[in-house]
Amino acid sequence: MPNTKQWRLVATAVAVTLGATTLAACGSDDDSEAQSGPVSLTYWTWTPGMDKVVDLWNKGPGKEQQITVTVKKQASGDTLVTKILTAHKAKKAPDLVQAEYQALPTLVSNDALADISGEVGDAKKDFADGVWQQTTLGTDAVYAVPQDIGPMMFYYREDLFKQYGLKVPTTWEEFAQTARDLKKKAPDKDLTTFSANDSGLFAGLAQQAGAKWWTTSGEKWKVGIDDAATQKVAKFWGDLVKEDAIDNQPMYTPAWNKALNTGKQIAWVSAVWAPGTLTTAAPDTKGKWAMAPLPQWSASEDVTGSWGGSSTAVTTDSGHKAAAAKFAAWLNTDGDALAALAKEGGIYPAASGAQLSGAFLKSPDFFSNQSDFYTKAAEIAKTTAPSAWGPNVNVAYTSFKDAFAAAAKNKSDFGAALKTMQDDTVADLKKQGFGVAE
Repeated sequence: MPNTKQWRLVATAVAVTLGATTLAACGSDDDSEAQSGPVSLTYWTWTPGMDKVVDLWNKGPGKEQQITVTVKKQASGDTLVTKILTAHKAKKAPDLVQAEYQALPTLVSNDALADISGEVGDAKKDFADGVWQQTTLGTDAVYAVPQDIGPMMFYYREDLFKQYGLKVPTTWEEFAQTARDLKKKAPDKDLTTFSANDSGLFAGLAQQAGAKWWTTSGEKWKVGIDDAATQKVAKFWGDLVKEDAIDNQPMYTPAWNKALNTGKQIAWVSAVWAPGTLTTAAPDTKGKWAMAPLPQWSASEDVTGSWGGSSTAVTTDSGHKAAAAKFAAWLNTDGDALAALAKEGGIYPAASGAQLSGAFLKSPDFFSNQSDFYTKAAEIAKTTAPSAWGPNVNVAYTSFKDAFAAAAKNKSDFGAALKTMQDDTVADLKKQGFGVAE
């Protein structure tokens, strides 16, 4: 990634396409705010129970510092990003926003987020390098404080693996062979499915393989969605689908839920939040699953991808940047705040120390048979690979869903689908007016 000055030069194009007449300097005009009285901040977030967490601040540190935060619940994903950008164009964005990591480049390139590197103190020490990097975009700036993460893992039916004499795969080669072995022993069952209805899964798998989908070259963006690492991932899953070693149906459907609940599918490549999904999707299988590290491309490697996660950012429209940054740092590093976030919002904290305390001293109820669930999860989280997001992730994700859904359904070439995803993303950047390095 470029330094901050270069980043702003790359970013100018998107500001122009959105009708901005000027590109403001990074940060608020009130950076030198001399807080002489009470400060009221507004926070847009979708996390369940966030109002209860914020109450802890308002009754404790916030009361002492005369900083009150009001929660305004919002929709998540692209809907919130669009709303933030619309509000920012009118210079009416809230003081604080919850933002998924992949949305940060879009918000930064539109000058919607402030650089709070001077206001968050030593918060960096609380996070793994790969996690903190997602909020700096590779610059000296800090555009948000990490809140929750989704390190990826391998989930499997422990009882059925034992029944069919299967070993937990530690490499992707072993994973493929396990899928084939299961088919031979139980033709009516599948190890798992390839699903195209959640782009984050594929992005995380590519990340684990070393993919860097967006980088910069001088003042231009370079898109590497069809790089060698991602081609390897696409070919791997495409080959398994073509040979009928795994299913080709999407996740999160009634049919998928039934397959998990009845043992028709006996494994799932997912993330740390999977227990909550399985509780709803496969209620009859409680206590029958186990979690292990994600299979590796090489037996000597120890790395995982990330599926999901968000941060707390301060907007450039805030007149109280320092106060807002204090709250963002407290929310995501304070022990009481993180315990409340886990209890009320069900999040897995980005802060490393919180991953082995409070709510995470005991395994999820659905995994009561695996006493070391969170101990293992914390170790896996430390191995999260760095990510590389760009300003039009939404376009890439939409293209993935369309192209890969068709390829999976037709059992056609996943490499061609990947090229479509690459071409669509590049074309959109050019349409927006970005410089694109070929």
